Amino acid sequence: MKHFLRVLTQFFVFLYCKCLWRGLKFVARKFSGRCELQRICYNNKHGARRTLKIESSLRYSKNELLQSALSTHPDKVEKTVDDIMALKKINPDTNPQLGISLQASLLQIVGYRTLVARVEKLRREPYDCENAEHEEMLMKLWKELRPDTPLTSRISKQWCEIGFQGSDPKTDFRGMGLLGLHNLLYFAEHDKTTALQMLHDSLQPKHKSAHGRQSEANKAEWVQRNLEKAIGYSFAIVGINITDLAYSLLVSGALKTHLYNVAPELPALQHFQQTFCYLMQEFQRFWIEEDPSDIMEFNRVRSKFHRKILRQLKNPDAALCPHFSASDLHLVNL
Repeated sequence: MKHFLRVLTQFFVFLYCKCLWRGLKFVARKFSGRCELQRICYNNKHGARRTLKIESSLRYSKNELLQSALSTHPDKVEKTVDDIMALKKINPDTNPQLGISLQASLLQIVGYRTLVARVEKLRREPYDCENAEHEEMLMKLWKELRPDTPLTSRISKQWCEIGFQGSDPKTDFRGMGLLGLHNLLYFAEHDKTTALQMLHDSLQPKHKSAHGRQSEANKAEWVQRNLEKAIGYSFAIVGINITDLAYSLLVSGALKTHLYNVAPELPALQHFQQTFCYLMQEFQRFWIEEDPSDIMEFNRVRSKFHRKILRQLKNPDAALCPHFSASDLHLVNL
């Protein structure tokens, strides 16, 4: 029965897309005197509401020019808009705002695709300890997070102090490649106060109030026992995990809502990195609220947090506003 209902639903969706939808478009154009792109631009405010509808309209169009507009080069967006206006027989002199709106949305669409490619390239590039630039970034990360503590050697247990698993951080970057290092360093540099506070909090015993009841003789024993009951995670490892979460949101297209609302035109790597910073802070708050018993619950909490963010992004007006002072982006239409 369920299979039959699923097939029936798919049939009606197909019927709507192939027949009814195109018929409605034809009727709407006859009555309004405007094509679908005009109606979208005039009836929706700038941002995700408009750009997502324009993207859908272009993708499902029968016209090759309109379909190919989604993959045009950013430098050719202006010419592509002119070609679309000519195809639709729209006079740019009497409809100047349409061209501006189409260009802004098209820049967001092709910019998102370019951003995905750039992020993917960083993710696929492995950390190379023989690469001077890679090593310089790693050393800079240490200095930002441990400004008063010199690193005794390149291979050192000291890396565990900022949340790496072993003596050589390069092994922890395998999953996300250079992308994880880029994000961690961006957070440490552009919102140093918050990053240092999060690092400090991650190392603190979870049940601080019990400390006052300990005698001096038992203090060392208490500290050792409760270090395992710290806030519950390793800063750098969580940063790499949240990088993976942000990456999955980006490549799945879920992050379009946010980026189309905060990037007036081309979404850039900086927008992605600021989103990462926001997710880091929100995850820490979420982790504390969930109050897991130990680190073994990390995957459960992370999955629940992921679902929460996905629900937020389903709202076309959603914007994951980065709540940190270093943000120099101007959020629009929030």
